[in-house]
Amino acid sequence: MTNWKVILEIAKTHLLTKMKSTVTASLGVTFGIGSYITLVSFMTGLNQMLDDLILDQTPHIRLYNEIAPSDRQPISFVDEFTDAVNVVRSVKPKQNQEKIHNALPILSYLKENELVRGAMPQVKAQIFYLSGSIELGGNLTGIDVMQEVRLANMGDYIVKGSPEALENNKSGILLGAGLAKKMSVDVGDRIQVSTPTGNVTPLKIVGIYQSGIADLDNIQSFANLKTVQRILGEAENYVTDINMKLYDIGQAPDLAKSLERQFNVTAIDIQRANAQFETGSSIRNLITYAVSVTLLIVAGFGIYNILNMLIYEKMKDIAILKATGFSGTDVQMIFMSQALIIGIIGGILGLFIGFLLSKTIDNLAFETEALPTITTYPVNYNVFYYVVGITFALISTFVAGYFPSAKAKRIDPVRIIRGT
Repeated sequence: MTNWKVILEIAKTHLLTKMKSTVTASLGVTFGIGSYITLVSFMTGLNQMLDDLILDQTPHIRLYNEIAPSDRQPISFVDEFTDAVNVVRSVKPKQNQEKIHNALPILSYLKENELVRGAMPQVKAQIFYLSGSIELGGNLTGIDVMQEVRLANMGDYIVKGSPEALENNKSGILLGAGLAKKMSVDVGDRIQVSTPTGNVTPLKIVGIYQSGIADLDNIQSFANLKTVQRILGEAENYVTDINMKLYDIGQAPDLAKSLERQFNVTAIDIQRANAQFETGSSIRNLITYAVSVTLLIVAGFGIYNILNMLIYEKMKDIAILKATGFSGTDVQMIFMSQALIIGIIGGILGLFIGFLLSKTIDNLAFETEALPTITTYPVNYNVFYYVVGITFALISTFVAGYFPSAKAKRIDPVRIIRGT
């Protein structure tokens, strides 16, 4: 029967008497795991930041009326051409309303759907911005302000002013940062917007919006839903888009197809709308994990080499242990215990070092005009990475200790003592 108390005492004595080798092996584990934690936390933090920039501003499902040609042309209704192959050239889009039919009942239905976290009505309008002699084309979007703040984190992208200022001012406008710079205006100034039909409406700038996408910030502005409806001369049921956020983004494709059939509207889910983004995000994550796993494997080989040399240095000790009655299994357990002790100590220190380095990166200033709301480098403190780190430290030291110790188990003590 294995006497663990004696085995652990011998393992501790070996580690303390060869302190240089013990420290070297422990540091190999420490820096391997610490580097892994730092790298994976930083890279996944960056990936998450890039994903959030897109996902915050992209609905999981968008409902709207698509401008497209009719599926059936007039010739399709003539019976004598039913069995013929009809070719119609220069097909033009049909006259279609931009507004969603029965938008308010649809909104009520969506808000009661257990899959839907929230539904945001919007009114999109093509307008001209007028400020003195300056006239710029752009987009004005009417929104339910507080819903946008709650579901799309809109408040994170308002660099001047506040969402409440837009909510409470029925003649207010939230102007894109690039647009404000072009027109040399700021919060508190007044501009005029003109519709394609010539209706001119004065509005007060209550905030500046910066999404981080320059092309969007050069043309985009926001106002209250009712304000834009009034500018267009439309009723309160005039809604051109309904943006939805779901509890589970993976259900977006199926729900979009269902809503499209149910309400006879175009429904675009986030996976279709951002297919290239999804591909880029997957590739970035793949590279992150590939580099991280490679780093762990390299660290594992380093740990193996160090422990292997440590056991070879203990050959005479192995011979003495066997000569005094210890079995080969007892010898193996002694060196396995040493390896696991090194793994535990080095792994815990590695997690601590990785956390400190991650904290250091997290506090480094990161300033860019494109992303004014982000002031430091993003770091992901997911506990899962720390669990993986300590698990790998134990597994790698176990494997690194097993093969040399298995060899030590089979060593003939007489040959070592004779020096042969």
